[in-house]
Order: sequence, then structure tokens, then C-alpha cells
Amino acid sequence: MYKRLAGAALVAAAATSLMATPAGASTSARTSFAAETATTTAARQLIRTKVSWGRCKDTCRINVRITNISRKYLYRVKLNARLSVNGRSVGSCYDYVGTIKPRKVRYAACTVRTRALSQRWNNFLDGWAYFNRHAKTSVAYRYYR
Repeated sequence: MYKRLAGAALVAAAATSLMATPAGASTSARTSFAAETATTTAARQLIRTKVSWGRCKDTCRINVRITNISRKYLYRVKLNARLSVNGRSVGSCYDYVGTIKPRKVRYAACTVRTRALSQRWNNFLDGWAYFNRHAKTSVAYRYYR
């Protein structure tokens, strides 16, 4: 906790010191310091995801393959998915995945059942519109160093 707060304070201090330098002064040392602290405080992604579809008519099943590409245990892994049909949002869902061991795969799935999705499916059956579905997924996790 302390390291994270200290790193954030260093990034904020570096940004304010860059703004305060005169135009003719050399800022190469300061910019490299700011870039170094930004890279040490920024977390890299430890996962890869792949989305596939189950049944998707008046209810949509969104299946996600979550791969842990790191050597760390991932704890409290959660999936959020937002479904849109023809560019318009029709609903969202979430799923708790649990723990993913290093270099292993877990599968998560959630189902969207909304009135908006049902109306889009009925419009497709009646020939009024297409049914182009798209899911945006977000996976949140915790890990310990």
C-alpha cells in the first residue's frame, strides 16, 4: 500500500516539475525520470481473454476464456460483459471466476436477459433490422507480489 502511494506521489511531483521548467532549460533528465516512474507504477496486463457465443436469441450467453499469462496467482477474478446489438446497448452481466493459477485457463460465462434484447430479436424475426451482436468484456483481478 505504501509503495503504491509513494509511486503516485512521485508521478505527480514529476509532472508538476515538468510544467514549472522554463522553455530554454534542458528537461531530458526530468522526462526520463517521469517516464521511469510512470513505467514502474503502471501495471501490465496479466491475462488474455477470448469471447465466444452460446445461444443468442432473446437471451444471450457470453462465454469467455480467461488465460493467466503470468507466474502469479490471480485472486478475486471477476468478469463484466456489456452486450450491444446493432450498436445499441441491450444489457450487461457479470460473473465471479475465483482464483486462476499461474499459466492456467479458467472459463467464465454469463447470460443477458433483458426486454431490449428481446425486442431486438423480435425486430430481426419480423425483418425490420439485422441482429449484429457485440460484447465488450472487462476482467478485474487482484494479485500479490
